[in-house]
Amino acid sequence: MPDTPEIFEPNDLLSRYNALKADNPMVRARDAAAQLGASEGELVAARCGAEVIRLKGPFKELIATLPELGRVMVLTRNETVVHERKGVFGNISLDGHVGVVLNETVDLRLFLKFWVHGFAVEETVRSGTRRSLQFFDRAGMAVHKVYLLEESDAARFDGLIAAHRDADQSPGIAVKPYGEAKPGATASEVDLDAFRAEWAGLQDVHDFHGLLRKHRLDRLQALRLAEERFAAVLPVTALRSALEKAAAREVPIMVFAGNRGCIQIHSGLVSNIRPMENWENVLDPDFNLHVRSDRLMTAYAVRKPTVDGIVTALEFYDNDGVHVAQLFGVRKPGQPESQDWRRLVEDVEAERDEVPA
Repeated sequence: MPDTPEIFEPNDLLSRYNALKADNPMVRARDAAAQLGASEGELVAARCGAEVIRLKGPFKELIATLPELGRVMVLTRNETVVHERKGVFGNISLDGHVGVVLNETVDLRLFLKFWVHGFAVEETVRSGTRRSLQFFDRAGMAVHKVYLLEESDAARFDGLIAAHRDADQSPGIAVKPYGEAKPGATASEVDLDAFRAEWAGLQDVHDFHGLLRKHRLDRLQALRLAEERFAAVLPVTALRSALEKAAAREVPIMVFAGNRGCIQIHSGLVSNIRPMENWENVLDPDFNLHVRSDRLMTAYAVRKPTVDGIVTALEFYDNDGVHVAQLFGVRKPGQPESQDWRRLVEDVEAERDEVPA
């Protein structure tokens, strides 16, 4: 994809969007943008001056005030997974281009250099008027959204918008697509013995990123080259199996999903697992997860040594080889992994072994 700006004429995009909405009133903005050949960010920006207000960046000060809104719904997604969590912002740390929100109910990792465009959005939905803050990267892809709930502080929301309203409210944005990722090392270029020995010698799960960088591997390459005791390939049905087992056994889990600008985490129980057509869903009161099962390509049970023992994850990759979701057992730093979670993963692996060839 060329690394040059692409510009949609906002009025033309908006008129085509309105025509599409007339035929399909409930079409979601992201789906409408795809049908129109635009990014979601471009479509939102085309409505500036009407139900959309452009916010001025950088957005650190705005993020720091989000606890004032009270209980909200946060949404982070990629092409395959939508992760929605209700809760309250708090315990926010912002340092350079990295931010952490470490509240019990809103748990985020922010990579702020990708937070390029921000908007306050008001839209009409079946339930009435919905208000939100929406942030997009330079390509117009959504990195994070914050939706008001009935119990949110609407007056504080109005004040936040007034304080961070951009002087420029003209419609439209110029987007700049990302170039192709640089290819990693080929299998023949990797010192396989050294890579596997260093994996076996890991002391902390966060050291894994350094291991990838050192050997010039992307995540999926690394799993394919790892010893099976550390990375066991699974069918994509492992997602439903793991969620159903976690619900039935009441095993608390951590569900990670995100994109280049934000990782969102749910920690706790899941209960209402509802597969529907091509979607795997968790539909709980405070946590919703939606996964396009037809976009999943592969899954792995991944084990990393640490000073607290092995830490086990289930990792899921889509048809583009993108890491789209990850499941862990709930674990506090300095504590060993839950035996209930470990048994759950072993049982998911056993189901793979039971599938006839």
